[in-house]
Amino acid sequence: MFYKYLILLTSFVSLLLATLPQSINDMIYKEKINPSTLSIIIKDKATNTVIASLNPDIARTPASVAKIATTYAALLEFGTNFKWPTQIYYTGKVKSGTLYGNIIVKAYGDPTLRAKDVKAFANKIASYGIRKITGNLVIDRSFFKNSTKISSGFDRNYVSEYNAMPDALMYNDHLSTIKITPTSKGIKAFTAYGDKGFKLVNRIKAVNGACRGKNSWPSVKFVKDNGAVDVYLGGRLSTKCRTITLCRVLSKPYVSFYYSFKTYLKKAGVDFNGNLVLSKTPKGAKLMFTHYSKTLLQIVSKTLKMSNNLYARHIFLILGAKKYGYPATLSKSQRAIKEILGSRGLLDNGDHFVNGCGLSRESRLKATTAIKIMDDAYKTLGDRWLQALSIAGVDGTINKRFKHTIVVNRAFMKTGTLKKAKNIAGFVKAKSGRLYNTAIFYNGAQIWLGRDLQNKIITWLVNQ
Repeated sequence: MFYKYLILLTSFVSLLLATLPQSINDMIYKEKINPSTLSIIIKDKATNTVIASLNPDIARTPASVAKIATTYAALLEFGTNFKWPTQIYYTGKVKSGTLYGNIIVKAYGDPTLRAKDVKAFANKIASYGIRKITGNLVIDRSFFKNSTKISSGFDRNYVSEYNAMPDALMYNDHLSTIKITPTSKGIKAFTAYGDKGFKLVNRIKAVNGACRGKNSWPSVKFVKDNGAVDVYLGGRLSTKCRTITLCRVLSKPYVSFYYSFKTYLKKAGVDFNGNLVLSKTPKGAKLMFTHYSKTLLQIVSKTLKMSNNLYARHIFLILGAKKYGYPATLSKSQRAIKEILGSRGLLDNGDHFVNGCGLSRESRLKATTAIKIMDDAYKTLGDRWLQALSIAGVDGTINKRFKHTIVVNRAFMKTGTLKKAKNIAGFVKAKSGRLYNTAIFYNGAQIWLGRDLQNKIITWLVNQ
């Protein structure tokens, strides 16, 4: 018992010695948070004065706050208007509307390719007067050193979107779609575009009656199967229910791309029954056209606002490829981010980024580093950086968090959450107009305590 009180006394003595306003001291005391689990630093942007500081130089698990380092390094390296290319080549000859050869897709890691883009590819090919392709679809993924895994397996939610692994040929955020449609003749279940990249077994029993309770949703079981996931549907579902859509990480993205490509070629009037082939672009292949993504700043904004792990992973990997040549690897990207940010004095010993998205227990970031990155990004990009962050009560991960509070439209933040980690960093605009660069990291067991403390400090800053 004595030892317990000694630890508590030591913790609060260190808190009193920290440079914190009494108001924040009181908040920490009332929340009963051990100060050793906290790193806080708040700086008045106008005067460059630190107005609050507690354990700012302890390297902690950053969770998704790590994305500020990844995205800002990319903006420095490539500029705001950079766009990912995806090149479409062909081999052979076109004669009388028939392409006697292959279509090649050369991928460079665009994380944003979607069905609408593949539809545009098919229509573009048809616009060349091609009505039949005798060869195969060749996909060149050599720009990345691609993992054989479809999911990071970081936690038990193996098929969830945030666990999706990157791939040089990304498609629909690595999500496969299953439609479950009740009809008068039973329950139909099918994959989008006839995707056969994973096994789907439908054992749902159709029942009459209202669509509620145990009759409103089927049972779904996911079973790992050598680079894909088998999906077993069961239970009971009312024929009066609406179509149910499931989007999960179930297959390799290039496989889903292939089936989508076949579907859209057919809709565009192009006969294609070729196979999927994974290979580098052959010498002598002829470029048909190049597709470009949205700008890097637009993609960074979505990455930060929605804390998109997959986008952050792709941004991270392309940094390594740019600096040290392809194929992109994690080790190259780890070196690249240190070089880019380190050359501007933004990194410190102890800062470490494993995969660029923060979904890691090995990544480390100091609150002081977060402040330095935010400062430099604001100097470089101004309000464009603020608008790329999640805006309190408006969008992103703090849309609902500050809804109907005085903080709405006054905080521009990046959040990060893992088990035993609840962090936030960004800018808070006070009612007076003053701008505060703020980082509050909590690495403790009860993450709701960290969230409550962050909310109170941010609200207190708005009132300064």
